[in-house]
Amino acid sequence: MTDLPSFEMLKLTRKGRRLDIMLNRPEVLNAFGKVMHIEIIDALRFASADEGSDVIVLTGAGKAFSAGGDLVRMEEFQVDPTEFDREAEDAKRIIFTLLDIEKPVVARVNGAAVGLGATVALFCDVIFAAERAKIGDPHVKVGLVAGDGGAAIWPQLIGFARAKEYLLTGRLLTAAEAVEIGLINHAVPAEELDARVDAFCEELIGGAAQAIRWTKVVVNLELKRIAHALMDPGIAYESLAVRTEDHRKAVQKMKEEIAKKKE
Repeated sequence: MTDLPSFEMLKLTRKGRRLDIMLNRPEVLNAFGKVMHIEIIDALRFASADEGSDVIVLTGAGKAFSAGGDLVRMEEFQVDPTEFDREAEDAKRIIFTLLDIEKPVVARVNGAAVGLGATVALFCDVIFAAERAKIGDPHVKVGLVAGDGGAAIWPQLIGFARAKEYLLTGRLLTAAEAVEIGLINHAVPAEELDARVDAFCEELIGGAAQAIRWTKVVVNLELKRIAHALMDPGIAYESLAVRTEDHRKAVQKMKEEIAKKKE
């Protein structure tokens, strides 16, 4: 069996024929910084080719699944927007790597899944969340376009009208609310989350692995078509938004709000 690779900001573990990938920056709610953008791609590519697993579980360390964008990184983008352009390509690779994996990928949403964090969870195949976990894509709250996958996946899950309502306001939902509108599969009490994920993974592992994989491949053909059509223009618009005064003001406002909470 292939040894598991080591990462700075991710933790990989095996549980029989299951491979867990944990986002491991709990001190910043598993926000996607420069390093994690690259490492998650490498980890997903490893998982895809890993002969020792049939199911992949994606989760977060600590209180959150992922808070999405790193505020410090956003400030760096304002100094040099070309840094955003390069990192946006990584975001696109994350989505297409997820879509290319033939094995089922289960999202174990243990806490907040926001922005890119929500997008990554929603591009997984089946999503279990702690019922009080918050889920949403508040790109607009920091003056940005939901171009790194949110505009592609939300309408496919809940329809255009609802997707536009949540993407244009940046409003967050509880996991229970997300289940009601069909955004995720299951919202369960936090103390039951592990048992529910474990049982579902065992069901998949006990099934016909190749049939399960190829069924996913067929279902994902349409998602890939949509992602290919929308990711490039979405990232282009987000790149324009990074360079606006609206974005600068929104980031500054968020910094001030965070500072007040710490007082």
